[in-house]
Amino acid sequence: MNRPSFRVALAALSMVVVACGSTQDADVPAAGEPTAESASPIAAADLDHGAGLSTADPADVGMSADGLARIRPAMQAYIDDGRLAGVVTMVARQGQVVHWDAVGLRDLGASNDTLEPDDIFRIFSMTKPITSVSVMVLVEEGKAALDDPLSKFVPEFADVTVLMADGDRVAPDGPITIQHLLTHTSGLTYGFFGVSAVDRLYNESGLFAEAQGLEDFAVRVADLPLLAHPGERWNYSVSTDMLGRVVEVASGQTFDEFVRTRITEPLGMDDTAFHVSSDKLDRFTGNYARPEGTLQLTDSPVDGPYTRPAVWLSGGGGLTSTASDYIRFAQMLLQGGELDGVRILETDTVETMRTNHLPESFIPISVGTYLSPGYGFGLGFAVLVDDAASPEPDHTGVHRWAGAANTFFWIDPEAELIGMLWTQITPFAVYDIEREFQTLVYEALQ
Repeated sequence: MNRPSFRVALAALSMVVVACGSTQDADVPAAGEPTAESASPIAAADLDHGAGLSTADPADVGMSADGLARIRPAMQAYIDDGRLAGVVTMVARQGQVVHWDAVGLRDLGASNDTLEPDDIFRIFSMTKPITSVSVMVLVEEGKAALDDPLSKFVPEFADVTVLMADGDRVAPDGPITIQHLLTHTSGLTYGFFGVSAVDRLYNESGLFAEAQGLEDFAVRVADLPLLAHPGERWNYSVSTDMLGRVVEVASGQTFDEFVRTRITEPLGMDDTAFHVSSDKLDRFTGNYARPEGTLQLTDSPVDGPYTRPAVWLSGGGGLTSTASDYIRFAQMLLQGGELDGVRILETDTVETMRTNHLPESFIPISVGTYLSPGYGFGLGFAVLVDDAASPEPDHTGVHRWAGAANTFFWIDPEAELIGMLWTQITPFAVYDIEREFQTLVYEALQ
């Protein structure tokens, strides 16, 4: 039985509460009571699944072990007071993991189900950078170009219109291009974040619930109007899902097959897929919400939607993964497209991806009401262009993205640093945990 496609709709978003099906109250210890938690930060040799990269003593790569040790109690505080079920954190510098830890539980409904650092999470919109890299692989091969119109791959977009404020529909000033999709300047939307007439049409269309396959999804999107002319504004949208369909048409493979054979398999990302296979369900985390102050399960790790194949493959938010898998993907980007002798992209291509492509008037970007001060957008992720404006201790050139259930990653080329914090709770940014974690990581730099 296939997964209901409404779940993929939620997976594609970055700030929507996952609230499908029934919920169950989870027994969460009150602050100060004993809690189940993982052991102290774990070396790769202690797990069946390694850390993704080699490990190092923090001092050998210019970091303080004492500083990194402050991360664990900070994360544990979220468990102890019932705000989160579990958290995985990971830090790598100069290509080596110096911190990899887990606190809390994988599933609050199971006794002593301790969260492990290599457990599997729904990464939602952290799928987008993987989709974007897939597209750039095809650009390098000449099977797609940044200035190609989307209609070359989805012909129905040749007739797309723009809905004007007066209700008229007009032809766009120009076609939606692959670059527009990569930078979220296509004129498409999601529906969940905005209040425009086009957002309402998306919400009323049944688009996410009724699509039968990625091709059908793309055709249904083409039937809806744009909320702006291509290139006229930045708007977070289904653009990356359209790129998934571009990958299928340009490559002649299904989207999941392309991702597996060209990205995840070559990089050794063995636990990254569009659903969790039955032999890995014992490592799959529950997803939670806290609508009345108590954590409630909203997506079961036992028989929930991500335990079955997807109806359509969301390039915007459909993947599940582990921190030890994703650190390999991030390190490949940090190293200019290559990891362990496997080259995914040329260095110049990666530099193009992590360069801001937005005009100053579009900066800072925002998703709904969530503002990202100092950030523009490259080809697949946010790029910091003004470190003085950022509330995080960033360097200009940091690039990052996140997922709906509060999975975060950032790459800092200047510091040769990657940080990741993964939990499973909605809505997005419900706590300021990412900033707290990132501050601790930067304070540990020597």
